[in-house]
Amino acid sequence: MKTIKTEGSLRKYLVWPWIFAIILAVPAAGCWILSIFAGITASSLWLFYMVLALVIWFRSKRTLRRDLIDFATRFSQVQKGLLKGLAIPYALLDEDGRFIWSNAGFAAIIHKDRFYSRSITAFFPEISKDNLPKDDKVQTMELSYENRDYRVDLRRIRMDEDNDGVIGSGDFSGSLIAVFFFDITDVRMYMRLNHEQSLVSGMIYLDNYEEALESVEDVRRSLLTALIDRKINKYFHALDAIVKKVEKDKYFVVMKRISFEQMREARFDILEEVKTVNIGNQMAVTLSIGFGLDTDSFMMDNEYARNAIDLALGRGGDQAVVKSPEKITYYGGKSQQVEKSTRVKARVKAHALREIIESKDQIFVMGHKVTDIDSFGASVGIYRAADVLHKSCHIVINDVTASIRPFMEAFINDKDYSPEMFVTSSEALQLCDENSVVVVVDTNKPDITECPELLDISKTIVVLDHHRISATRINNATLSYIESYASSACEMVSEILQYIADGIKIRNAEADSLYAGIMIDTNNFMTKTGVRTFEAAAFLRRNGADTTRVRKLFRNEFADYKARAEAVKNAELYKGKYAISVCPNDVESPTVTGAQAANELLNINLVKASFILTEYQDKIFISARSIDEVNVQIIMEKLGGGGHMNIAGAQIVGKTVEEVREILKKTLDEMETEGELS
Repeated sequence: MKTIKTEGSLRKYLVWPWIFAIILAVPAAGCWILSIFAGITASSLWLFYMVLALVIWFRSKRTLRRDLIDFATRFSQVQKGLLKGLAIPYALLDEDGRFIWSNAGFAAIIHKDRFYSRSITAFFPEISKDNLPKDDKVQTMELSYENRDYRVDLRRIRMDEDNDGVIGSGDFSGSLIAVFFFDITDVRMYMRLNHEQSLVSGMIYLDNYEEALESVEDVRRSLLTALIDRKINKYFHALDAIVKKVEKDKYFVVMKRISFEQMREARFDILEEVKTVNIGNQMAVTLSIGFGLDTDSFMMDNEYARNAIDLALGRGGDQAVVKSPEKITYYGGKSQQVEKSTRVKARVKAHALREIIESKDQIFVMGHKVTDIDSFGASVGIYRAADVLHKSCHIVINDVTASIRPFMEAFINDKDYSPEMFVTSSEALQLCDENSVVVVVDTNKPDITECPELLDISKTIVVLDHHRISATRINNATLSYIESYASSACEMVSEILQYIADGIKIRNAEADSLYAGIMIDTNNFMTKTGVRTFEAAAFLRRNGADTTRVRKLFRNEFADYKARAEAVKNAELYKGKYAISVCPNDVESPTVTGAQAANELLNINLVKASFILTEYQDKIFISARSIDEVNVQIIMEKLGGGGHMNIAGAQIVGKTVEEVREILKKTLDEMETEGELS
């Protein structure tokens, strides 16, 4: 047995008698100088002190050590008892994750008393040897065991090399893993309850209230309104929500988060339920719903709800939009937006556009990247409006595709048009200043415009688009005219031209370009065509648009036709209804050819939607088309794109064609599983 040594303050306390003896020896020696008697007396007293000190020291040291050992033993027992009965479950593992020791709290968790030398992984599979801490940093994880939730802290404890402590059985040196279990079941429960009971605000708009009322007899209109109110109130009251009608076609809703989650899980089935209200009305009533979530305040939630309802309306209605700081989620959107019979809005927007143009020195018009004929035709229409108002106008085009080259050459070869009618992005950036207006046509996404930098230079921005609004839209527009029911941007610009100036005259080449844009986006007036589409076409026809001339300009090269036929030939009918193929990129404008091939595939029986993948400019372009059963817009939005219900697209960077094909298939599978395509 090793000799117990005294150290520290205790050792200093025990050597004080000897230090005092040395101090007394000095005056005792000095007494011999005075006299022999004094020296003998002093020395005798010093010797007596030494003998007495030795006796007391040896006896006290033995007693003190015994008392210290007794105290240490009793303290160790107390410490061991406290650690054993510690309320926090605690265990020690060796470096391989095997149990060495644990307290009663830990044994109570696993309901076992003898489990030493067993691996912790046997009880908690989440804690394996691989994820044990490698250094002194505390490692935290969360797990569940027997319907209880725990936060687990793991810490590596380095042992001293001379440590002979006995833990469990046998000597141990090296390092240990200390494991602490903190029961967070109640905390999670209260957090969940707090989350479920938090309030969520939303807004409900009737998309086509006026149109639906006009489709029924006068005596039945009040009944139709009452039935719609009853349907909405009954639905939300069943969810323990408060719904308040704030206008004839607008409602405000407040509900608990748990009720909202139930409604979201049902994918906002009120959208379909309200369509069942029918008392002879020829037009089904549709709703737009907007909710705001997860912000720092209830006021901000309400602001998000307003933004969400604007998005829902801008995307055509008949859908629910849920906006949070992290993302925007869309539900529904399966119905085509009803075309407005009145053109009052077009007239108001035309007058506003005229005022903006007249107040600026020059106008820049641009569409989306890889300009198509709809974007080109709309740009030409704005050029005509600026010219009528005697303003300088520039159309920004970087890449001239084969589809627009014949139309563009008609202007370049005409001396009546300025040589600066068409400019590139770099030229536009040099010419543009703060007193310029930028008109964006055929897109509302800033990142896919021909020159996004122009949007930062100009303080006045106008957006004219017929695509559904997405999360990344141009937010700082002075004038925004986005109508998703319109067939094309050319249709919208054609209506604006009729109101921007009295007796406006459009030249033949300009009318051809606008007419061609409508033809392409409607697939020769077969898709998304309304009364106002034909009225716009008639206006252009009266101003010199020639259908034969436009058809000749649309004729393809032989190589383009073969590439389109190749894409159709190699198409795969995925799930028996989705046609997926790849368009060869050895033609001048593969994206245009791919879009044409996607339209061709819709003529095949059983095909509900077609997707053509094209590799071009280090990107994979997807052209998506459908007739009426599948909303290709929401599919493309999953891939970062957008468009219309029947015509949409996306651009993917950093992937191969085969990888994009697999991503598309996976997206279709997930959306079918979640019921988004039903």
